[in-house]
Amino acid sequence: MERLQFVARLREIVGDKAVLEGDAVSSRYSGYFMEKIESQLMVRPSTTEQVSALLKLCNDIGQTVVTQGGMSGWVRATQTKPDDLILSMERMNCIEEIDTVNRTASVQAGVILQNLQETLEEHDLIFPLDLGGRGSCQIGGNAATNAGGVRVIRYGMMRALVLGLEAVMADGTVISSMNKMLKNNSGYDIKQLFLGSEGTLGVITRLVLRLFERPCSENAALVALNDFDSVARFLRFMDSRLGGKLSAFEVIDACFYKINTAPGRHKAPIGGDYPYFVITEALGFDTETDAAQFEQVLFAAMEEGLVADAVIPKSESERESIWQLREDLEHVVSDLKPFQAFDVSMPIGDMETYMQRVTSEVKTVWPEGKLCFLGHVGDGNLHIAVGCGSSELGATRQVEHCVYRPLTGIGGSISAEHGIGLEKKDFLALSRGPEELELMHLLKRNMDPNSILNPGKIFDLLS
Repeated sequence: MERLQFVARLREIVGDKAVLEGDAVSSRYSGYFMEKIESQLMVRPSTTEQVSALLKLCNDIGQTVVTQGGMSGWVRATQTKPDDLILSMERMNCIEEIDTVNRTASVQAGVILQNLQETLEEHDLIFPLDLGGRGSCQIGGNAATNAGGVRVIRYGMMRALVLGLEAVMADGTVISSMNKMLKNNSGYDIKQLFLGSEGTLGVITRLVLRLFERPCSENAALVALNDFDSVARFLRFMDSRLGGKLSAFEVIDACFYKINTAPGRHKAPIGGDYPYFVITEALGFDTETDAAQFEQVLFAAMEEGLVADAVIPKSESERESIWQLREDLEHVVSDLKPFQAFDVSMPIGDMETYMQRVTSEVKTVWPEGKLCFLGHVGDGNLHIAVGCGSSELGATRQVEHCVYRPLTGIGGSISAEHGIGLEKKDFLALSRGPEELELMHLLKRNMDPNSILNPGKIFDLLS
């Protein structure tokens, strides 16, 4: 099918204004540094039926399709080639139902996470997924990447928060399983095929999300610790003493803390030279009792020598400023050049040795290189920022080997929450066995036999 005819068919399906070409596409990505967007054709459906018709058309003629959401990912999972069709979910942004009795939300995939969070405030409910890109990331993309964020330790990954979904397969077949029940053991859990698949097995169009009661108390503290053993012990201490209220446990190392609290940047809530800082948070339902309990537990941790220093914010603005220390990546990106970011996971007991080994391997090659460690250590997730200081060809790949190789001996993962995309696919075999990889290939061949959905992402399909 010729391009003009193909574009005309797209317009028939979604309407003239929902098809963009040329500069109208490329201008959307100005200043976006993570992904290379070469496609000059975008379609923006507003219903599942339109997505179905679009994919059937593309499958019939072998047209490749890359689904895009909020474009807040870090692994180039939505990068396009010139001949790809971009399927944008931005117009599928309807919150269809808030069911306060069953505590579920039915939404289209293009709903922005923060918009959903703010809507739920009116009903004293929360959707607990929370991450730095909340203002731009879309629920469908959160599901397609199995997003994590800062509250996994209490509420789990995205997989645990999706009760049902609707997805369109490569040939246009609509798989609708908008289940609202927490318990449903009627055969295979079909939705799990699409969660974390990064748009390679189907396009998620609608979801049923699990909601929770909105906590009325939020208590947080920034804590300084003298060694990583204290970090691990402090985690168990807080979790055991808070009676299930622990909702976040974020670690920042000295390098990250110093960069973000340098002159002219964020104010340092704690002075002194400490190797690790922790932002810990507890959510509860009794304002006075929870605040008193939180302070008592923190004081007890200091008495036991787990904590070297601590600051408890006295206002919402102070609490937000502490979280900004963790979420602001601008200065780290600018100070560590050429900047590389990593997202790995491992058993907490192996973290200290792992960090020491990665640091040693990087410093052996680039003595002036800088590394920052941070992340959701409460759930085994480390984020690593590396600036080796070298722009030589091959340096990027060498840094990747320094970060990923040590994971093999401790059963770690090359991706804790960001996915694989193009960025990590060459290292996938370090985390998944040959039998697992073959099963992934089998699923792809059967669900997308013409390989039109996000081709080349996660792995290269072998003929």
